[in-house]
Amino acid sequence: MFKNLKHDYMSWLILLGSMVLLLDVFFFNKGLIFSLFLSAGMIYLGKRKARKKKGKLLFWGGIFFFFASLFNMLTFKFFLVAVMIHFIIQYGNSKKKPHTITPILVEPQSQSETIITSKPLFENVLIGQLKTPNHVYEWNDVNILAFIGDTMIDLSYTVFPKGETVIFIRNLIGNIRILIPYEMEVSLNHSVMVGSTDLFDFHDVKKFNQVYHAKTPGYDQADQKVKILTSLIVGNIEVSRI
Repeated sequence: MFKNLKHDYMSWLILLGSMVLLLDVFFFNKGLIFSLFLSAGMIYLGKRKARKKKGKLLFWGGIFFFFASLFNMLTFKFFLVAVMIHFIIQYGNSKKKPHTITPILVEPQSQSETIITSKPLFENVLIGQLKTPNHVYEWNDVNILAFIGDTMIDLSYTVFPKGETVIFIRNLIGNIRILIPYEMEVSLNHSVMVGSTDLFDFHDVKKFNQVYHAKTPGYDQADQKVKILTSLIVGNIEVSRI
């Protein structure tokens, strides 16, 4: 019963939040969509002209207007209050009915499972550039989350295991460039709100809200292959041979 109540509580919270968002966009803050698109455009242009002073001003100005628009949203304030109320309710319930943990003793098994860990190539970043080293390195599948910054992966300095190699990148704003050896077969699954896509000889100019799924002809039968899964809000992706 408690689980059902908790589920209903979260459902009502999401429903009310969606209603507040619609009211915020269409009645109380009609310029919100324009402000978000303007800040995204400023950030994108600033990234393209990052070496110039004007580009840096556009980039940081876009960041400022983005967060200013976010904090001024009625929806943001609603969820902030909702989170505070949620923690207050949880705290009150914990005082009324403290949660008791009863240990369960389990007889140790004769065999233990061995876990092998390895150091990842990249760490998640908030702001900054991610790049593979310019020397031979040991390959590990990539699964990273970045906020703002470019990602550059050069696969010519490593040796791949047999089977499918996975590169998974989620980024808010920035460009992705991946260099693939000629003998490797490739599959690309890319999602972007605003940006261009270059996959070998395939070129698609900047478009809005696109999803691409393509692969080389011998991908399914290849012993060694690279599967690329990427998502961007604003930015370009380039996958080319080296």
